[in-house]
Amino acid sequence: MALPQWQYMHGQPTAQGQLKTSNSDFKVFEHLGYDMSGEGEHLVLEIEKDGLNTAYAAKLIARWAGVTQREIGYAGKKDRYGITRQQISVHLPGKDSPDVADLESSQLKVLHAARHNKKIKTGALKGNRFELVIRGLTLSQIVEERLLAIQKHGVPNYFGAQRFGFDGENINRANDLFAGQKVKNRDLRGMLLSAARSLIFNNVVSERVERNVHQTPLAGDVFMLAGTKASFKPDSNDSSIGERFKEGDITLSAPLWGKGVNKSTDDAMILEQSVIEQHEALATGLENFGLKQERRALIVIPQNMTWQADDNDLKLNFSLPSGSYATSVLRELAQITDQSLVKSTGTQ
Repeated sequence: MALPQWQYMHGQPTAQGQLKTSNSDFKVFEHLGYDMSGEGEHLVLEIEKDGLNTAYAAKLIARWAGVTQREIGYAGKKDRYGITRQQISVHLPGKDSPDVADLESSQLKVLHAARHNKKIKTGALKGNRFELVIRGLTLSQIVEERLLAIQKHGVPNYFGAQRFGFDGENINRANDLFAGQKVKNRDLRGMLLSAARSLIFNNVVSERVERNVHQTPLAGDVFMLAGTKASFKPDSNDSSIGERFKEGDITLSAPLWGKGVNKSTDDAMILEQSVIEQHEALATGLENFGLKQERRALIVIPQNMTWQADDNDLKLNFSLPSGSYATSVLRELAQITDQSLVKSTGTQ
């Protein structure tokens, strides 16, 4: 299916640029938010990958350590097209650490190795820092105004287009899954469920942006503590909510659909349900597969955001919390052509 054109928070941009013309134009630095214990059954490698995705790097590490894929842990998957740093754990109980020199190559470097008492779990990270170079994007007045607006007000916390597969094919496959088609591969099944959930979330967020109620609490809204995954419904007598929201201590949320009762009520629930009803098959499918209803921040504000002109290019640095997409920041800035997609398809 063709993906919807989700609403822009700052209006559709007109400036154009190119991303990932080379791997060095897209750098990602993972931040777990905790230090290694220095002892334990797990060896944690901080690695830098150039042109390798996380899954392939994990296979190389498993082969190097002589363990199965089950003994490997990492917090998040990083793309092939870029230079990325992250930490990968290897379960080596009672074993000495292999020589890292036997693992390294022109595409994989080990920056640090330390012991830890736990496996690194998927999703167990604080966030990522991005260092990007957008080719052909001049720092004009219009572009700078958008950068300032993004820096101050943030962007819709959309799931990136990569979540949905080429031309939205993951949604088609999710519909087939919900219609009874068997998908034995657990990872593939999880990817399809995530795609269906993400589409509903993005459409709810887009609806709020279109109605211009993305920065204004509605009656019955569910809030989240900023920078966390903890959501709550405030007491109707809590007079501090307005001030806390204004100060950024709490933020609005939208549903990650699944079984259970929607926490929102009143106007917020009516808006959310109007979108859910348009995707009844996906919503019912997610419930039947046992996914539990959760919440996700409606807006994300890039942290420590800086930029500078480099001739006709733009250098852009910022940090995002776990689960948020750099592409959702960039889509509000300019019409970006991802050169890695051009390379992989051979078309514009």
